[in-house]
Amino acid sequence: MRQFIKPNILLSSCLDDIACRYDGSSVRSPFVKRLKPYANFVTVCPEVAIGLPTPRQALRIISVNDSEHRLVFSKTGEDITDKMKAFSESFREELLSEEIHGVILKGRSPCCGIKDVKVYKACGKSSATSKKTSGLFAEKILEKFPHIAVEDEGRLMNYTIREHFFTRIFTLAEFQTIKKKSIEELIKFHNENKFLFMAYSLFNLKKLEKLVTDNKTTSLKSLLEEYEGHLNKVLSVYPRPLRNINMLLHLFGYFSKELSQHEKAFFLDNLASYGNKKVPFSVPLAIIHTWVIRFENEYLLGQTLFETFPSDLIEVTDSGKGV
Repeated sequence: MRQFIKPNILLSSCLDDIACRYDGSSVRSPFVKRLKPYANFVTVCPEVAIGLPTPRQALRIISVNDSEHRLVFSKTGEDITDKMKAFSESFREELLSEEIHGVILKGRSPCCGIKDVKVYKACGKSSATSKKTSGLFAEKILEKFPHIAVEDEGRLMNYTIREHFFTRIFTLAEFQTIKKKSIEELIKFHNENKFLFMAYSLFNLKKLEKLVTDNKTTSLKSLLEEYEGHLNKVLSVYPRPLRNINMLLHLFGYFSKELSQHEKAFFLDNLASYGNKKVPFSVPLAIIHTWVIRFENEYLLGQTLFETFPSDLIEVTDSGKGV
């Protein structure tokens, strides 16, 4: 079983069961509760941080002249846009020293929503427009940290999104620890993540391969900065079935001479079922993993692909929402 570095996660305070929402309530998130023993949380409620009381009048985003969004109190129309923007900009600068690996914000909030935030025509009795936007605080965080995983609690109910989020935050947390070590540790990190990166992006994997093999004329600091840039690109996209299949076939090649025809057929049938969306990716991956253990392949035993995040966080329930 792998030992995992705890990632640092920026979290909306209300998702940590802190009663700071406009109506004085909190959100009991089973997801956050499960993650808590395995991560370090930096909590924030932007509305409370700028001095608003709890409970308080609800906020909303309104459209001004179809070109500008303002954050106002929904009943009175009092405008707090500039105050929220000033706090958001100062907060994100302070956050740079924290080495944040992921962000979980309250969905649809006019401050914290990362998308799908309603835009109204005015305060008071006014209908929402057809347009959606990001919350003011979330917008500033997304601008400053475009490459880290940012999600809301609603999207994380989806199995695929949740698994991708976990993979990103724990991989980035591990990378942060090797940044302070040596080129040997970077090479080890790269080799252990090779098949994980292959599933995400073969193109960027080749870029990373070139960096770690051709490093004699580059300072460690420059090398790590360039490596981190490509690493963020690797992890910023979801693995697609075709990439996963190509990666699994590559792993299959390690054992094809040692397997019976029945074993080969069983694996290839399950691989085809995965490609046809009849079984999850974990099924053909688990078959490969049993062969890695059975044939004691030391190189593949060390691959993070088989345990990209703590197994206690695995949950197969799903909200049914798409990516």
